[in-house]
Amino acid sequence: MDLKEALAHLHVVRVPMRVRFRGITERECALIEGPVGWGEVSPFLEYGPEESARWLAAALEAAWQGWPGAVRDHVPVNATVPAVAAPAVAGVLARFDGSTTAKIKVAERGQHLSDDVDRVAAVRDCLGEGGKVRLDANGGWSVTQAREAITALAPFGLEYVEQPCATVPELATLRRALARDGLDVPIAADESIRKAEDPLRVAREDAADLVVVKVAPLGGVRRALEIVDASGLPAVVSSALETSVGIRAGVALAAALPELPYACGLGTVGLLGGDSAATPFVPKGGELPVTPVDADPEHLARWAAPAERVQWWRDRLTAMWEYLPS
Repeated sequence: MDLKEALAHLHVVRVPMRVRFRGITERECALIEGPVGWGEVSPFLEYGPEESARWLAAALEAAWQGWPGAVRDHVPVNATVPAVAAPAVAGVLARFDGSTTAKIKVAERGQHLSDDVDRVAAVRDCLGEGGKVRLDANGGWSVTQAREAITALAPFGLEYVEQPCATVPELATLRRALARDGLDVPIAADESIRKAEDPLRVAREDAADLVVVKVAPLGGVRRALEIVDASGLPAVVSSALETSVGIRAGVALAAALPELPYACGLGTVGLLGGDSAATPFVPKGGELPVTPVDADPEHLARWAAPAERVQWWRDRLTAMWEYLPS
């Protein structure tokens, strides 16, 4: 397999978001067909070639190598609630059939803690006392802000808070502060794993109780398994807002982990208004099956990006190629 071969089997789609998510209203993704299946290369548009090369490595693993064997045939999936107003929460949750865990975006730029409180309260009302609620701040709080926010939100019963602060030292400081405050709210590391040159620093510095792992940003299923094993921490498998092809790689990771104590953040195809597969890979009964997922020619044509964007992606993959691990 070489660059020319990969580019010869490249398809680029642009699909709308059902709601604004991570600041975007459209999602552009590149897909590559290989001898053993399909891989997805969808680093966000602002990512440089060196960081994006890990996403390409993950796609090549899927399309040319395949994944390690599975130890389970289904994986549990959480609902994902963007930073919507509280009245919209029920409609969002309705897209996640059977999910009893919800991950809620908080610390959205331009919003206030009161917005987060209202949103989390609405989710708790919808899920009932038996549902699990987790938060994702994407590093949007300072230590002081995180301490205040978690104090306000803890009464809703939090499974954990994902990346409340941006840096590893801040996460470690926050964990100690919460312990002093008597707040038993676990901290999960996401960006401090997938965007870090040293993804194991979190574990060494006792900065998190669990790790969030995503296949594409870490360079593939095998590399993600290595990181989880070396960290010694429980893992949550999550998506990077891919189409169904990319989500299937996340399911491969979740299916291969020796232990899977948390529901996975792999239900995000429901946030897209289009897809790469004929049948969107969305959870039923709160689970995703470990089954093949292929891109569909009709859907690739329906959501095909304009020619100038396809060339942009060809150029981007060429730049990424230079940073692939040897």
